[in-house]
Amino acid sequence: MQIGSYTLPNPIALAPMAGVTDRPFRQLCRELGAGYVVTEMVTSNPQLRHTRKSKWRSSFDGEPTPLAVQIVGSEPDTLAEAARYNVSLGAQIIDINMGCPAKKVCGKLGGSALLSDITLVEAILNSVVASVSVPVTLKMRTGPDTGNRNGLEIAKIAESCGVSALAIHGRTRADRFRGQAEYETIRTICNNISIPVFANGDVNTPAQAREVLDFTGADGLMVGRGAQGNPWIFRELSHYLRTGKMLAPPLPEEVHSIMRDHLQRLHGFYGEIHGVRVARKHIGWYLKGRPDSKHVLYDLMRVQTAEEQFQLLEQHFLDPSKPGLVNTYQIAATGA
Repeated sequence: MQIGSYTLPNPIALAPMAGVTDRPFRQLCRELGAGYVVTEMVTSNPQLRHTRKSKWRSSFDGEPTPLAVQIVGSEPDTLAEAARYNVSLGAQIIDINMGCPAKKVCGKLGGSALLSDITLVEAILNSVVASVSVPVTLKMRTGPDTGNRNGLEIAKIAESCGVSALAIHGRTRADRFRGQAEYETIRTICNNISIPVFANGDVNTPAQAREVLDFTGADGLMVGRGAQGNPWIFRELSHYLRTGKMLAPPLPEEVHSIMRDHLQRLHGFYGEIHGVRVARKHIGWYLKGRPDSKHVLYDLMRVQTAEEQFQLLEQHFLDPSKPGLVNTYQIAATGA
């Protein structure tokens, strides 16, 4: 899959998610098989550029190419200036957020709220594409609501404005994350434009990945919530799409190793105090539904130091006083 002059190693991308796809998680997903990643959304408001949150979201050190930065806002000139600013920091692709359904974002007429104003969409896309020499991409939904799925119209405008690729979540703004993603609209868009498209929404298994690609005709897939606590999903999807064979899930020893590595990165990136707090949600995702995790999760959500987090995880995965823990994992992993 090609975005501008960049050829992706595989067409499976990590979706940008605020509060989730920080630099440590992006790097981990890359190492576990993601062919493309996009940063958390970065505000276009220049007055907020030097806040602690913005500095974290604009930290790209050590990331491989192409470095894709997502910007969010509602004013063409401000978004164009934000695009130039992020390119000056090292961005090699600029992604525009017209997909976020959060009230905090839509309330300022950003994110998926923009889909209700076709004229503004076109003005933003023209302004941003003209402002930078790097590829510009668009993350969008199928429309404002089920009565107005205008995704095809938006996609055609994006193509005519010079946007290099689209990522389309198969829900409307009004749907938020409720119900099932629909792929009919994505299929219609793929049949009517020539720029690359990532299909996004409810891709959680290799079989689903194959079905969605075959049905929509999309060039690639973008995975969001399916990667939370499950970053190895990228190697599983890529392997299945390449070979038609299922890749065995990680054994508990590897899960423990990946979690420990992820937490170390979080503690180093944010500092111990904030890193421990950020790590809690990832720990919850990693351990959700796993054997005997209820009590250790309760404790892990309350510890205050990195050492305590590591000690509890070590005990959970390796303590021989938990009979059947490792055996249960191994049975699940091998399908025995």
